[in-house]
Amino acid sequence: MSQLLLTLLVFVPILGTFVILLLPDSMKNMFGKITIGINSFQLIIATYIISKYEGLHETMNGVLSLDNYQFLEKYDWIQLNLGSFGKLTAEYLLGVDGLSNSMILLAAIVLLIGAISSLEIKRKRRGFYALYLLLSGTIMGCFLALDFFLFYLFFEFMLLPMYFLIGIWGGKNSEYASIKFFIYTLVGSIFILVIMIALAASVIDPSATAVQLGLVNHLDQITPDIISKVQTMLISGEIGQSDYVRTFTLVHMMDAKNYIPDSILSLDYGATLFGTNVRFVAFLMVFIGFAIKLPVVPLHTWLPDAHVEAPTSISVVLAGILLKIGGYGMLRIAYSVFPDGAQHFAWWIAFGGVVSILYGAFVALGTHNLKRLIAYSSVSHMGFVMLGIASLTAEGVSGAIFQMFSHGVISSALFLIAGVLYYRTGDLEIESYSGLSSKMPKYTMLATIAFFASLGLPGFSGFMAELFVFLGAFNSSAVNHLIPRWMTVTAVLGLVLSAAYYLWAMQRIFLGKYFLKKESWESLLKDLTPRELLMLAPLAIMTLALGIYPKLLINLIEGSVTELVEFANYVGADYIKTIIGG
Repeated sequence: MSQLLLTLLVFVPILGTFVILLLPDSMKNMFGKITIGINSFQLIIATYIISKYEGLHETMNGVLSLDNYQFLEKYDWIQLNLGSFGKLTAEYLLGVDGLSNSMILLAAIVLLIGAISSLEIKRKRRGFYALYLLLSGTIMGCFLALDFFLFYLFFEFMLLPMYFLIGIWGGKNSEYASIKFFIYTLVGSIFILVIMIALAASVIDPSATAVQLGLVNHLDQITPDIISKVQTMLISGEIGQSDYVRTFTLVHMMDAKNYIPDSILSLDYGATLFGTNVRFVAFLMVFIGFAIKLPVVPLHTWLPDAHVEAPTSISVVLAGILLKIGGYGMLRIAYSVFPDGAQHFAWWIAFGGVVSILYGAFVALGTHNLKRLIAYSSVSHMGFVMLGIASLTAEGVSGAIFQMFSHGVISSALFLIAGVLYYRTGDLEIESYSGLSSKMPKYTMLATIAFFASLGLPGFSGFMAELFVFLGAFNSSAVNHLIPRWMTVTAVLGLVLSAAYYLWAMQRIFLGKYFLKKESWESLLKDLTPRELLMLAPLAIMTLALGIYPKLLINLIEGSVTELVEFANYVGADYIKTIIGG
């Protein structure tokens, strides 16, 4: 059973989709409970994986070698004979390392919270919960897949359920918001698809190629010497095209020795597009594909519309998890496969992060709709992720992952808080309320925690995440000379602005003289129900726990982060020298 834990994480929710579709209408009141049960199962499995993860084990950090991933599941899946061009393979390949473990846990937590929140859904329940479970499985698949083709399938399948969940169960402009979300994400997916195909045409699997050449009879006989021999034969032109076994495995794509000489993405190809080396263009295309999902200014405009129109449970999942797939994809694919591009464009990526931090904060400061304010605050906070990733320092990248986890928890709480008001009154305009602390003390306390955590108050996870990002970005100029220090200093202004818009919103809604826009709301504005407390209290506890003791998360990620940073810095620099020299 332990060898199938990752498969269970992905496919139990997908099987649940079909169960709900097949159940009779007489059981429609069970759909929500079944969904909560399946998402609870996901959380149990994810918690077990985290508890068994060997975060401080030097040889179990994943990243560069499949042998170093934990809970690895590897099976043959697709084998296509290309005739004189050899073979093309895709594997069912799942694994966990320090780049993915925290995201798996975050996804399980947020999906369960979203499922509990979705009990408010009263219409077309069968369709909603079937799509929600399909979304739950594909999200997990994205964080676990180590084969690019498999990752892409999960990444694309997320579009379908999210499109319908926003479009059918959203607000009055939900059709516009869902179409905008779909088109933006689809464009990004096309960019990623083009590069995935180019990589598959350029990279071989040295182990499978060794079997094809007859150097060994079975993959179990593969040794490092055999792999080295195949790579030497490849570089010297001793392997014919008909013996190439091309691959989608991400780990193989990280090693320049696995690239077919003179293939489009090999270091020695030397072709340019618009005056830029093809590998740099490939990095940009993959990066933009994930930057849309993160999202980064100016590719962010789908996000506020989607958040405002989506039902609360979907806003929770969208902010808590889906944005993080953008940041995760940058690290797992863009930075890992193209470390040369990561270094070449580091200045611009950091600059984009700073622009996102400030732009999102300034727009949030002028926003009067609570959901829209939280949405633009997400744009600002994802800018910190960009800044940390661009620094290519251990502190900065750790801070970026910490920020993704922290923001996932905090933004989920914030959208639940907005949902409490919307569920009771249908109005999210900040000016429609005042002095709610006298009427809803429990609600005020948890909202205050979420607001303070999001603005980066010391003692909360948001502060620790941003501190690591600032440390990494500031040290980058001394460590690898990628980011000037003025960018870090400028980004600090984002903290001041976030304090301004959150404190203004909190003062307007919860403090001052008690006021409601409509008298009819008086009987509706009750304090938090037990179900709402069940959702909000654990999130508040988590942001406090990580703020006080960040090692809970750092211990899980630091080994893999260090390995990725060293690879991107040293190997990326060597790749650039080869490209320039070529």
